[in-house]
Amino acid sequence: MALASVHGVVVDGVRGVMVRVEVAVSDGLPSVGLVGLPDASVSESRWRARCAVDSAKRPWPNRRITISLSPAEMRKHGAGLDLPIAVGVLAAAGSVPTTVLAGTAFIGELGLDGRLHRAQGTLASVLAARDHGIASVVIPWESQPEVDRVPGVTIRGAGDLSDVCALLEGGEPPSPPRTAAVVPAESGLAPRPDLADVRGQQLARWGLEVAAAGGHHLAFIGTPGVGKTLLVQRLPGVLPDLDDDAALEVEAIHSVAGTGRPLAAYRHPPLQAPHHAASAAALLGSARGGRVIPGAVTLAHHGILFLDEAPEFSRPALEGLRQPLESGTIAVHRTGWQGTLPARFQLALAANPCPCGLRVGTGAACSCSPSAVRRYAARLSGPLMDRIDIRLVLGRPADAELTSSQSPEGSDAVRERVEDARARARDRLAETPWRLNADVPAGELRRRFTPSSEGAEMLRSFEQRASNLRGGDRVLRLAWTLADLAGRRQPGRDEVAGALSLRGASGAWM
Repeated sequence: MALASVHGVVVDGVRGVMVRVEVAVSDGLPSVGLVGLPDASVSESRWRARCAVDSAKRPWPNRRITISLSPAEMRKHGAGLDLPIAVGVLAAAGSVPTTVLAGTAFIGELGLDGRLHRAQGTLASVLAARDHGIASVVIPWESQPEVDRVPGVTIRGAGDLSDVCALLEGGEPPSPPRTAAVVPAESGLAPRPDLADVRGQQLARWGLEVAAAGGHHLAFIGTPGVGKTLLVQRLPGVLPDLDDDAALEVEAIHSVAGTGRPLAAYRHPPLQAPHHAASAAALLGSARGGRVIPGAVTLAHHGILFLDEAPEFSRPALEGLRQPLESGTIAVHRTGWQGTLPARFQLALAANPCPCGLRVGTGAACSCSPSAVRRYAARLSGPLMDRIDIRLVLGRPADAELTSSQSPEGSDAVRERVEDARARARDRLAETPWRLNADVPAGELRRRFTPSSEGAEMLRSFEQRASNLRGGDRVLRLAWTLADLAGRRQPGRDEVAGALSLRGASGAWM
């Protein structure tokens, strides 16, 4: 009996998991058996592998072939195991050398003609191989632009199974086809919306800057057309670019979900803006047949989740946000798969004050009944709104602001201040696992990051009147962000007062 062992990778949730593909070729009636909880797509890999081997002009063993996928207790799905299965059969049959198999992983789907095709979740698979100590990974040419930025591992591209065999035999690396050329990172992407397009709304612009500097959730309430959506769409433009680890994590998630982003957007924080008709499963994530479908909260990881017309979302979808807003993860429990997905995002809500949107001032123009207004208000529950740090009511800008010839401040200038504020927060939090003020737990916040005596006195006065004990922690986090923006070492009375004005009251507009 001849044995061979090859490294492969499958996707579990939004991360890659190493799979050891063991192939035994023994005497017996010609057959191909596959064990190790394969799903239908993996079980069919043996037939795609056989046709690909024939197309590569390599002999397929006319003996009994047993293919084992371990860990055996984990269900495997996806076509990414086609290539390691084919390589394992060839190695067990003695058609290719086995000397480099120990330090190499193989990822890719095989066509019947032997060509290699991209497997969904390639980036997550390459990251898993690197973290497992694999030195090199063989992937299809069309997947190479997606994984070129991964440090610490050698990426080797191939066009078909013949190229892979040549690599294993020590031949010259095949040249990529012209169609696999990498698109320059600065091309093919429209410019991000700029804050210079927004006239007036100085308070809302300030709230947007504070939210970006501290990673705070925010809500804008106002009549239709005052600029709520316009402002939130410009939030990604004032956020700093993602660092290497965060950018790779975001791209791996989108690779698994099949919603790959343009190469030029590699470091841009993602923005997810689902329609208000989205179901709770679309927003929070689901699983079907063992395959996980990341929801909008996971696709917005390290970015922004924007819920426009927030009260129009279903109650289960909105209430399901409460756990990930606190923990940064979402627990998915479905038949066939249970686990957690990353969901550390900034939540931005936009809502009208009532169903008709005209309940402002005295409310004389509003045609909604009091009961309709109460039902509309109840769609954004108190526990959900309590987790929103910045809550502002927007009115119509003054005519002088709309007709002014002076150009409003653009996103670049605001982003510079945001980056400076975040740098101060990082220095202060350097010896902690947190990097943003919004992430610091309440206990650590009270114990290690206290305001000045005047600021503490104002905070105590607020907490004595407040019925909710969480509100004081939110105010203190905002006060630290305001101190970072002002370049102060500690929040004082002014910062606490500013935080209280940004915090508002959860039901004030209803």
